[in-house]
Parts: sequence; C-alpha cells; structure tokens
Amino acid sequence: MHAKPYNMTQKPSIPKGTRDFGPSEMACRNYIFDTVKKVFRRYGYSPIETPAMENLSTLLGKYGEEGDKLLFKILNSGDAFKDIQQMDPAQLSEAGSNALALKVCEKGLRYDLTVPFARYVVQHRNELTFPFKRYQIQPVWRADRPQKGRYREFYQCDVDVVGSGSLLYELEMVQIADEVFRDMGIRVLIKINNRKILSGLAEISGQSDKLTDITVAIDKIDKIGLDAVKNELAERGVTPESIARIEPVLTLSGSTHEKIAAMRDILAGSETGCRGLDELEELFNLIGKAGITTDIEFDLSLARGLNYYTGAIFEVKALDFTIGSICGGGRYDNLTGIFGLPDTSGVGISFGADRIYDVLTGLDKFPQDAVSGTEYLFANMGTEVLPYILSAAKACRAAGHSAEIYPENAKLRKQFEYADRKGIKYVVLAGEDEAANNELTIKDIKTGEQTKVKISEIF
Repeated sequence: MHAKPYNMTQKPSIPKGTRDFGPSEMACRNYIFDTVKKVFRRYGYSPIETPAMENLSTLLGKYGEEGDKLLFKILNSGDAFKDIQQMDPAQLSEAGSNALALKVCEKGLRYDLTVPFARYVVQHRNELTFPFKRYQIQPVWRADRPQKGRYREFYQCDVDVVGSGSLLYELEMVQIADEVFRDMGIRVLIKINNRKILSGLAEISGQSDKLTDITVAIDKIDKIGLDAVKNELAERGVTPESIARIEPVLTLSGSTHEKIAAMRDILAGSETGCRGLDELEELFNLIGKAGITTDIEFDLSLARGLNYYTGAIFEVKALDFTIGSICGGGRYDNLTGIFGLPDTSGVGISFGADRIYDVLTGLDKFPQDAVSGTEYLFANMGTEVLPYILSAAKACRAAGHSAEIYPENAKLRKQFEYADRKGIKYVVLAGEDEAANNELTIKDIKTGEQTKVKISEIF
C-alpha cells in the first residue's frame, strides 16, 4: 500500500484553538507583556522560564480529574505502542487511562505554569533565596473545546512567591492585579474566597470526602447556573441533605462583613472553615489599609477547581466586556511537597494574556503610541541624496525613533501609499535642496500638514 500523496493545492491552516498574530497584533500583545512585567518588577519579582514539555508524571494528578483529561500528551519516539501490544486484554481493561498514557507517553505539554514552577523550586532549592519571588510569561496548552475566549494554546503571565505563609503576599497579589488593570484602563471586579471555607462547608455537610467533587461543581456556577450545579453535585454522589446545606451558602448576599458573620454561624462546627474565615477577614482588613480602589468582593461560589489550592483563591472579571475570568490564582500550601519539598507554602496569580487581548481589543483600549510601528518613513529620492538620507535616518534612530527607508526610487504616490497602509505617522522628504541646507521636509500622513525643519531641531 502506498502512502497517499500530499495535496500540494491543500489550503494551509492551523489547528483549531490556536491563532496567528501579525505585526500589529504582536505590538498589542507586547504592550500587555510589557505592562505586566513592569508591575511584577515593581514588586520585586524576577523572571524564569521552564520547558514547554514536562515529564507526564510531573503533570498528572495536579489539576483534578477534568484537568488531567485536557493534558496534551506527547507520544514516545520509536514504537510507542510496543509495551501495550504485549499486554493481555485483562491487563488493558484493568489499567486506567493515565496508566496507559504513561506507557506510551513520557512527556506532556504544560497545562499551566504553577506546577512547573513548583518542580523548578524543588529542583533548584539550593540555589534560591526564600521567599522566592518569580514571574513567568510563556504559552501553555490545554486540549479544550475551542470557543470564544477559550483557546488550546495561550499565554499566561504568572507571578508567584513561595516560602512564606504570610497574608501580606495575598495582599500583594491583589495589589498587583489592581495596578495591572488600572494601568491598562480596564475596570475589573476582584473576587476572593478561601478553600478552607469550602473544606469547612463540605465538613459540616457531612461530605468531607467529596470536597473535590463539590469544588469542581460549584466552580461552574457562573457558566451553568445554580440548578445545573445542584444536578451535577447529585450526579457526583453528594446527598440531597448535603446539597440543601450547600445551596444557601452559594446564594448568600450582603457586604463582606455580613457574609463573614453569617458564615461564622454556619461553619461554627468546623475548625478548618473558621480558620479560613479568619484568614479572609485579615486579608480584607489589609486590603482596606492598602488603599486599593478596585472593586473587591467575597464570593462564596468561587471555588477554582484545581486540586492544589488550600487557602485564599482569586478571580478577576472584566466589568465592561463579556468574557470569562481574565486573571486568577490562590494559595497552595504543599504543592512542592509532591516533588519532595514539604511544608513550603506559596501563593500566586496568573494573567490570561489572550483574554486580556480580547478585552482591550473589544473596548478599544490599546494606546496608539504603545502599539504603533514605524514612526518615520524616509522617502527614496534617488542615489544623489541617498547618503544624506542614510545619515538623517541614523540620526532619527539615535534619537530613539523608529525609522525605515523606502527601498526603491519609486513615484512618491506609491511611497505615500506604503506609509499609509503600514500606519506610519510621518514621511520624510529630503531632496537636493534639503540636503544642501541640512534640512528635512516632514509630512504628517493623517493631516497632510508639511513642515521643513533643520535636522538638529528634530533629532
């Protein structure tokens, strides 16, 4: 049998859930990256990078049952299915999907940046100074169903600190989110909860063993609504009596102070739940003292279904644009313990660059000066004045401006059209008269205004 010949006329395409970004889009994305980097550095965080792929054993079991299903697994080179072919049918039927995956795939694309960060901390612990503060801006991959605001490949901008349980670092995450979105001109709501409160809720409901099922279900309340969450809880084996105890908590209203007071009565029999309320109350006190202006609320329905969160959890929503959360994170007390470094607490948040891009685009919030490309196009006026044009362009760049020279001595109309299509602000004309007088003629593409100036006056 011969392989099917490649169709040379096949239309090129990219996988669903991925995107190309041209020069203008990249200028916008770099604005996002530069903005978050500036704030991260302001708070003393340093950059690291980790590989796109991790050992699959590093990734599995860290994101919950649903998260594991979304891992992109990399098939082993060579005859990847050799070991499975040697297994008898009984072994195949008994092995779980993760066990089978590990037989044919030793590596996977990272699902987020937090688990690779925990692995990095453990692997390099003798080289680091604790508390260790890092930021990381890299792509992650999830085998999700593509839809608006949800991609299979997307960038995360993570900031984490590990090695301290101080609530000052939870405050720092809120401050960073406040400053990043204020700098971008995006109005947001920061939602905060605490996983200990959710643990206490499961405990007083008599369903401590169902904590993961409860958090995974209620984390979907914004997407599917309360009734669907109740149905999913029932499907996951949560008893009707327990669901009845959980439901009023998810619909609790009032100020943060009123919600905390109400939850103290509900969770009176749970030491873990009360400790979560204490942490939450202290965090809101710190937020009040820090002078943060962004809207912040205590949201008891916020669960964030990742297994590794143990304390405060955060989620940020854009107020003026309909899309999923654009930032989220939380406290994890023992993520590094999985890799052999127990009792090392950390906290962090992740900014979703792709969703932030969509919000800024939808609200037309990208600043023109931050995302524009070339500022000056030097028109090509012929070989006689080319040395003068080269010298002037050099002076322009030395003064901190972006400049390019049109490659051919074409008609000026064609050169102006090129500048207009590229969104270049100014066309610089320099003929023999300008060269003789050390001058340049600057034309504003938008207004059509034309000015003759000395090189020393402009650059």
